[in-house]
Amino acid sequence: MRPRSSSKEEPQEDLFRVSLEKIIDRRQPLVKLGEQINWGVFDERFGSLYHQTQGRPGNPTRLMVGLHYLKYTYALSDEEVVERWMENAYWQYFCGEKYFEYKAPIDPTSMTRWRKKVGVEGAEELLKETIQTALRMKAVRAREFESVNVDTTVQEKAITYPTDSKLYNRMRAKLVALAKRRGVNLRQSYVRKGPLALLKANRYFHARQHKRARRKVRNLKSYLRWVSSDIRRKIAGNEELEAEFAELLSLSDKLLSQQRDDKNKLYSIHAPEVECIAKGKTHKKYEFGNKVSVVSTSRKGLVIGAKAFHGNPYDGHTLAAAMEQAEHLSGRELDGDVIVDLGYRRHDYQGPARIHIARTKKFKGRLRRLVRRRNAIEAKIGHMKNNSRLDRNFLLGRDGDCINALLCGCGVNLQLLIGVLYLHLYFSLFSVLKICRNSITSLLRPFYPLYLPKNKEFTLALVHY
Repeated sequence: MRPRSSSKEEPQEDLFRVSLEKIIDRRQPLVKLGEQINWGVFDERFGSLYHQTQGRPGNPTRLMVGLHYLKYTYALSDEEVVERWMENAYWQYFCGEKYFEYKAPIDPTSMTRWRKKVGVEGAEELLKETIQTALRMKAVRAREFESVNVDTTVQEKAITYPTDSKLYNRMRAKLVALAKRRGVNLRQSYVRKGPLALLKANRYFHARQHKRARRKVRNLKSYLRWVSSDIRRKIAGNEELEAEFAELLSLSDKLLSQQRDDKNKLYSIHAPEVECIAKGKTHKKYEFGNKVSVVSTSRKGLVIGAKAFHGNPYDGHTLAAAMEQAEHLSGRELDGDVIVDLGYRRHDYQGPARIHIARTKKFKGRLRRLVRRRNAIEAKIGHMKNNSRLDRNFLLGRDGDCINALLCGCGVNLQLLIGVLYLHLYFSLFSVLKICRNSITSLLRPFYPLYLPKNKEFTLALVHY
């Protein structure tokens, strides 16, 4: 059923409670930002995802969108953002509440279900609205979209460093647990031998006793092979069980057959979409996750595109899709200058924009300034990783990779807008102080010669401030 309206939209006043509008500072940047965002767009966009009459009413759309904006603006988890929402009146006002609430508005798991419901297209709508809000606030000008920077980074998945011994034992444990839930009696489960062999393998590797360690790894591989074979024998002919075990058994076959130098290997049981991307960094030679392309304006660094790619494509082969998404989200054709690095040589983009690859030739005039400005996107990616949860992705599946990248773009855009509003507040206070200083100076100016001989330093300071 369609979400119920938020309490802020209810016309009836509460006699025994004071509204949030009367106890908060209306000049606070988060309050002003909440007034600038067009929340009605989300009701129109997500209303079709709910049934008209059946089921219980969904949570208010503004509440769910606001919680996700706050989560990625302040780099919090689902549980943390709900906890802090109960303590912060400004966050409640931002999410559409009229009165201060002392209870949690939702269970944190509702945010997970809501993300699955809206999908990747819904996350794109959230990022698109931050771009339109920046234009309405005049934080960026329309002409700034004529020059953009594009770069890629790696979005790491929330997995541990993969080793063969760990994967064999983990896959065996998952098969045994599923067999126990479905009532499949196994000949032997190796619940004691498996963890013991894993412990010994780790200790042998640490002690550089590789021959003994490899023997234990072979034992773990054998345990997995025997368990999977036993399950296949026991469920043969039962279509329901075969369908339920199909995914795990296929992953088990892939894990048992893969070799050291194979491509598209399995690195995680709960996240089989993870890829190994070699970065060549001294402190981190490999990163396990997926590639993300980021498009930002050259002048202000507003993120207008964040697209996740799977299969570890070449950077140049991601440019066309990244530019297409940026044009869709910004609502305009990007036919200006696009500044990229050397990784985009032999790119696949065929659009009207002009692609300039840094450090390939000497640029002059305006192009030289734009090429030098390309490095600003590196800092923007760093902010997305450190302040907006791009460094470690906890969302499930390939859709989770795409949604997390888009919401990270929302987070850094909102941080930019909040900073702009803080500057506006600072300059407004500065202008008020300047007016007061000028009025005091004009009042004291007739008496300036009288007080000057007696206390010159005090008079000059008073006239100045």
